[in-house]
Order: sequence, then structure tokens, then C-alpha cells
Amino acid sequence: MKHMTAYACLAGALALPGLVQARPVVLTTQLKSYAGNGAYLAFYVTDAAGKYKKTLWVAGKKAKYYKHLSDWARGSGLDTREFDGISGASVGSGKTLKVTVELADTLIDAGYEIRVDSAVEDGRDNPADARAPLGKQGAGKPVGGRGYVKSFTYDM
Repeated sequence: MKHMTAYACLAGALALPGLVQARPVVLTTQLKSYAGNGAYLAFYVTDAAGKYKKTLWVAGKKAKYYKHLSDWARGSGLDTREFDGISGASVGSGKTLKVTVELADTLIDAGYEIRVDSAVEDGRDNPADARAPLGKQGAGKPVGGRGYVKSFTYDM
């Protein structure tokens, strides 16, 4: 009986990683042309009610400006564990940022949304500048932004 329990535990441990699969998703964001410094961007996932779930990427190196990415900052609590290792340089006017992130398969076609907050020093802050439902049908379809984001697309 002890051996059967041990085998069952081993089989479960080997099967578990297969249940939580992730896939690479490419996020492409083109900014509008504007006057001023590079834009700070936060890419994150929200549930169907708009509640923050996970940070995907943060563009902009100076953490003191992250508070201007207000919806993301509120959701993440600006906890460095949320964005440690998933950040890069800010993005200039008219430029395109393309990053690859890992997304759990359980988030795809399950009512989640990818949001992009944007802010520019001495400029406007734009919570939820771009929003895209996270699903196979939305992949590859650009959505427009309300602020500095000209277009946002994700590809799986």
C-alpha cells in the first residue's frame, strides 16, 4: 500500500507541470509622435471585473516614475517582486516596443484582458491607455490607444 501511495504521488508530481502550461506571447506597441521624453509603459493582465492580476512588462528604468502608471501601480502595489526582471528602457515618441512574455494557457479565452498604462514626464498619465481582450480571436488584431499608444497588438 505504501508503494502505491508513493507511485501515485510521483505520478501527480510529474503530471502537474503539464497542467500549468505557458506560451510565449509577443506584445507590440507603437507610440504616437509627441513632444517630450520617452514614455513609461506598464503591461498587465486584469480579470473580467477589471481587477489587476499580473504584470507582464514595464518599460522605463526609473522606479520613481512608476506611480504615474496609476492603474497598474495601484493593482501591483508597486511591489518590486511584481516587476523585478521584467523591465526595460522607456520608449521614444513614434517608436515601437516589441517584447515577448510568458502567459499561462489558463488566461487565454477566460475573460482576461491585457492593459497598457502610459505616462510621459511633464505630460499626461494614461491609465488603461490600450485594452485588448486576451483570447485567440484577438491575437494579431491591433487596438488603438487613448493617449500615447497609437496601436497595441499581441501575437501567440
